[in-house]
Amino acid sequence: MNLVKIILSGLAILTSGACMMLLIRGYLRRRVRLLMWGGLCFVGLTVSNVFLFADIAVFPNLDLRPYRLLAALAGASCLMYALIWEPDRNGG
Repeated sequence: MNLVKIILSGLAILTSGACMMLLIRGYLRRRVRLLMWGGLCFVGLTVSNVFLFADIAVFPNLDLRPYRLLAALAGASCLMYALIWEPDRNGG
């Protein structure tokens, strides 16, 4: 069961890291600010997944839940800021 958790958390790191890279690359090409904020959101989610992997595989006796939650909150806050406060520059 522990091996399954390690594999799944590793896949979560790879998936969120790929999303982060694609969003940041899209921002650097097109300069659409929502892509930047989405990329920053996935930076936080990737860091949260790294803490999850460390919590399960590297430091099983430590509770890294507060760090995981803070990283996820920081990432989600970036995206919420963009969705609420960034002006719509497309005229919509």
